[in-house]
Amino acid sequence: MYAIVRAGGRQEKVAVDDVLTVDKLAGEVGSTVKLQALLVVDGDDVVSKAADLARYEVTAEIVGAVKGPKINIMHYRNKTGYKRRMGHRQPYTEVKITGIKAGK
Repeated sequence: MYAIVRAGGRQEKVAVDDVLTVDKLAGEVGSTVKLQALLVVDGDDVVSKAADLARYEVTAEIVGAVKGPKINIMHYRNKTGYKRRMGHRQPYTEVKITGIKAGK
């Protein structure tokens, strides 16, 4: 069984026990978050209707905070002596998928 979930403006394919890096989420390490399912595949059954997907619940546990790769930014203007160097590392949250369940 696997699901396609919406996580931070992107869609990710997840199964139970997968570790996923998503945009920064509010919450403590060890807390549980729910992710919105867009598609659920269970064997030969494919669920994609919004009414049917409302029954499914994808839960994940927050493992910790991580940072993305360093991006170097350089501003330079010719013949004026102006140059400026900046860097950026995007913060992410690492989550572990704990369950894909059909409720109600």
